[in-house]
Formats: sequence, structure tokens, C-alpha cells
Amino acid sequence: MFNKAILVGRLTADPELRQTPNGISVCSFSIAVDRRFSGRDAERKADFINIVAWRQTAEFVSRYFHKGEPIGIEGSIQTRNYEDKQGNKRTAVEVVADNAFFTGSKASSQAAGSIPLPTEAPPAVHYQSGAASDFEEVETDNDLPF
Repeated sequence: MFNKAILVGRLTADPELRQTPNGISVCSFSIAVDRRFSGRDAERKADFINIVAWRQTAEFVSRYFHKGEPIGIEGSIQTRNYEDKQGNKRTAVEVVADNAFFTGSKASSQAAGSIPLPTEAPPAVHYQSGAASDFEEVETDNDLPF
């Protein structure tokens, strides 16, 4: 069996971070994912997918992503049954995120208020050439250092 979902979409609202009674972080949010085709009226359609992230992934999403920003999700589809307040049986379908990642460009991330990335390249390293007399032979005992 194989259950793998890879989605790229935009957050429909700010992620909601909570803690379980045992102190485990859990984050619930939904993303809008464009369909590959448009309807008869040539208007693009989107699906709204519910996502649940746990532990470090939950903390990462709640810290770095906000409403309207693009996000990538890798995880698996999960269904669960429950009973609503009126006693009706319901089924929830959601993606449990194993990994979340940035998908937007650097410019769009900075415009959306994300953490700015460094704009300058690190200084170049310059090497000098040396003469053979600058080196010495290292004794080997044929033991690998790892």
C-alpha cells in the first residue's frame, strides 16, 4: 500500500498552533490548491485541503507561514469518523503533514513579511600557492579515521 500526498497551495488563514495535554504541538490549517483545469466558464477552480501538522513541523508552520502565503506540504491522507453535535455521523478527510516547505520566491516572501534572507554573498576565499618545502609527509598507520 502507498499513501503519499504532495501539495502546493496558499494558506487560507493563519495556522493555529495548540498543545495536547501531554505538551505535543499540533497545528491545523487549510490550503487552497488550484485545479489543473478550469471550469466551463474558464474560471480556475480550487480545492481547500485541511492539513494537520505535529511536533516540529507544527511549530515550523506556525512560525514561518501566514495567511495567503504559498506553502508546500508532503504527507499522507487520513480519514477519521466522528459524531457532530446533532448526533450525525461524519467523516473528516485531512492530510497529515510529514514535511512543510517554502515554495514562493525570495521577493514574494519578503513582501509578505517573512524573515529576510541575506542579500550579500559571503566574502571570497583567496588561496596562495605553496612550494613543496611548505609541506611535510604525514605518517599513516592504515587506520581509517571513521
